Amino acid sequence: MLQRLARQSTQTQFQTHAPAGRSSRYGRLLLVVGVLASLTACDGGTPRTENTGGVDQGVSGANEGRGAKPMKIAMSVPGSTAASTGQPHGQSRAEVYAQVRRMTALGKQMFFDPSLSGSGKMSCATCHNPDRAFTPANALDVQIGGADMHRPGMRAVPTLRYLQAVPPFAEHYHDSDDEGDESVDAGPTGGLTWDGRVDRGADQARIPLLSSFEMASTPRKVADAVRAAPYANAFREAFGEQVLDDEEATFKAVLKSLETFEQTPEVFYPYTSKYDAYLAGRTTLTAAELRGLQLFNDETKGNCASCHISQRAKDGSPPQFSDFGLIAVGVPRNRALAVNRDPRFFDLGACGPERTDLGGRAEFCGLFRTPTLRNVALKKTFFHNGIYHSLEDVMRFYARRDTNPDEFYPVVKGKVKKFDDLPRQYWANLNTEAPFDRKPGDAPVFTDAEIKDVVAFLGTLTDGWQPSAH
Repeated sequence: MLQRLARQSTQTQFQTHAPAGRSSRYGRLLLVVGVLASLTACDGGTPRTENTGGVDQGVSGANEGRGAKPMKIAMSVPGSTAASTGQPHGQSRAEVYAQVRRMTALGKQMFFDPSLSGSGKMSCATCHNPDRAFTPANALDVQIGGADMHRPGMRAVPTLRYLQAVPPFAEHYHDSDDEGDESVDAGPTGGLTWDGRVDRGADQARIPLLSSFEMASTPRKVADAVRAAPYANAFREAFGEQVLDDEEATFKAVLKSLETFEQTPEVFYPYTSKYDAYLAGRTTLTAAELRGLQLFNDETKGNCASCHISQRAKDGSPPQFSDFGLIAVGVPRNRALAVNRDPRFFDLGACGPERTDLGGRAEFCGLFRTPTLRNVALKKTFFHNGIYHSLEDVMRFYARRDTNPDEFYPVVKGKVKKFDDLPRQYWANLNTEAPFDRKPGDAPVFTDAEIKDVVAFLGTLTDGWQPSAH
């Protein structure tokens, strides 16, 4: 079985951004450097070799607008003179930030634009509601989409918040020098989506846009929608006068704009929860919240923090409440899903059917990426198949999966059919660490009162906390 001992013992997070206080602008500048370089082909410009020397020197924004010498980056910006003429042109820091502001504004407009979908009725925000931490506003198990807006999906919609720290997928993930012992193999980790099959926001945005049961669009339809959109002129200004003449270039620019918008710190990774304030010493937790935190961290009880890291990283940056690992927990089959009407169908996560590169790799079957628990109290649907709709039910499953399996799985002729959504040949992949280390007859890991305490603690992870409101 794939081991997760590194996460359980070190209690560290795996981050890709700079230390706290520098992460927002530092991370966004690095993103922009890559985005702009990759977009040089959008209007026929010749790709450049980018020079990022000195990018990590003074780019947090502290000196921006204070007379600091502009940093020059040897890249061409789509829509600029360099991009249209093919001549090298160093971009100052101010010019780079101006471009990312343009892409952010465009990405935001497109995020809320239903005309990009095949139906003309579904935008990104339809499933990723800002008021619900970019998760669905409804409590459906899966969302409904498609060209006719009648096709159900096969997985619950995850949040788009706090994805900036997710590392690229690796079959064998090792801690960095800053975070721990590199010799420890933490197993399959990283990647976006439930099965970790893409690593970049642009590639993630492509999935729902083209999915037949989500936005059901095509690059041509997206390009046509952008040409007719009120932001078409702004799109040309950002990516070049000729960009809309090429549907593939337009589609690529749309994906990059969405990716850039989804890296907006104050929107997608604000770190403004009560728990963040507690870690900073600016507030205290209630007795119930403190009890819940202790149960959450206790390796002999919930052991939640072994996968949902609750402590600051060694560099001082905030916890992500996920180790980004892929894990199998054996949630019950959701028979309400249309795809599950076929008893031969199984959603096996990392080994298929949506992800194809690991097909036939038995050790990856049943594994899904551990989501962040930040803003989890705002969610209305839980687990990859949307089987549960309250945190209490989720915690009850964790606490009683193995002590009281009849509460979750079918009982046939007096015998419980455990793990009914995972074929038996893959059961070796199931997690058996606490709290999944008990058997029928043992006491559940949590009492009902303890579940209430853990849920109270999880409520402290909601962004937007204000001292005056509590």
